[in-house]
Amino acid sequence: MAKTPPRGPLSGFPELLPEQRFVEQQVIDTLRRVFELHGFAGIETRAVEPLDQLLRKGDTSKEVYLLRRLHEESAEGHAGLGLHFDLTVPFARYVLENAGKLAFPFRRYQVQKAWRGERPQEGRFREFTQADIDIVGRDSLAFHHDIEVTRVMVDALTRLDFLPAFRLQVNNRKLIQGFYAGLGLGADDTDEVMRLVDKLDKLSVDKVRELLLADAGISAADADRVLELATIRSDDDGFVEQVRALGVEHELLDEGLAELAELVRGCADLVSDRVRVTADLSIARGLDYYTGTVFETRLDGYESMGSICSGGRYDALASDGRTTYPGVGISLGVSRVVVPLLARTGLTASRSVPSVVLVAVVDEEGRPTSSAVADGLRRRDIACEVAPDAAKFGKQIRYAERRGIPFVWFTTTTEDGTVTHEVKDIRSGEQVSADPAAWTPPTDDLRPQVLLKEQQ
Repeated sequence: MAKTPPRGPLSGFPELLPEQRFVEQQVIDTLRRVFELHGFAGIETRAVEPLDQLLRKGDTSKEVYLLRRLHEESAEGHAGLGLHFDLTVPFARYVLENAGKLAFPFRRYQVQKAWRGERPQEGRFREFTQADIDIVGRDSLAFHHDIEVTRVMVDALTRLDFLPAFRLQVNNRKLIQGFYAGLGLGADDTDEVMRLVDKLDKLSVDKVRELLLADAGISAADADRVLELATIRSDDDGFVEQVRALGVEHELLDEGLAELAELVRGCADLVSDRVRVTADLSIARGLDYYTGTVFETRLDGYESMGSICSGGRYDALASDGRTTYPGVGISLGVSRVVVPLLARTGLTASRSVPSVVLVAVVDEEGRPTSSAVADGLRRRDIACEVAPDAAKFGKQIRYAERRGIPFVWFTTTTEDGTVTHEVKDIRSGEQVSADPAAWTPPTDDLRPQVLLKEQQ
């Protein structure tokens, strides 16, 4: 019987080698630690949601993967369920279902897989890991939480010291909608104009102007005013006067300007040589559940990847008809950041295994002695493994070298039954006596380290 040749990698479903997976895990561990330092509790939601929930907000119908049994017999051909494409929609459902058991404001973080049926490209995958934080209130949520989630995510990104410098771009939908209302645009026009303006990170101002005239159907004068607003950028609250100079007035515009200025001022102390916070009045975000603050984040030198970290305020995403649960959140695309950096920079771990020690085996009769040494080291949180066979010591050392394990442990039993221990740093060749109840490797060796290309 002919064998079927193995298929190649599936596009959009990244798989990592052990040393690459360690880098990803370090990112996840850092995020979790920072989120918990700020008082966020971890949750996990199911992978599937009813289609009516997935499709009720935003234009996502082309991206949802359906859940279907092989012998599905329903008229629709599927089970009415789809894999979630982000973590916000399932989180809204989770809040509604568990509201009676949660304390508000509820602070949650979630690091989980999501699935999206889009064309794979750099930083965009069909299966990917996201890390979200959200603060949700009952009926109301103070604006200072918008500033807080911004600061938490910047704290987390800053601690990933192998990341390039990044720019957090912030805007406010109230500002945009108020400006458009002051121009006299209708509600339907506002949504379409906002959608087109959000393309300014990919298209030229002239091209967006053409789309505003052709697709949104607004006048040339209004298109020019819209673009005057959208091209305003500021690293401080100076944008307020720039907007005022455009001569448009509306109550919602005033509210959005005040909130955005407060956010920029509230993050001013975070600015450094690696972090910039910019008021960018073109940012609107594609999903229509955002109602106030909106965020996008771009890495210096990796602008082609688009935003790696996005989110905003949503005042009506979750409601049971009696109570509304407003919230604000921000989401980091873990896969979107890690996989391109691995490919472009050679970012890797210092070794492919967690083991810092290989305990050598003199002969198979002595394996229990070697295993006892390993057990003692593990009780003190030192990762180790026992050699797979009792080969000559030179071969056991070469085995450790291939796996990147820096230390080899030797036990010797004398004729009178005395057991002695020595540990060898196979990088330097230094071999010293050691006590398995007290010896500890250098801190930098205890766990694999994330290495930039120049450190390898």
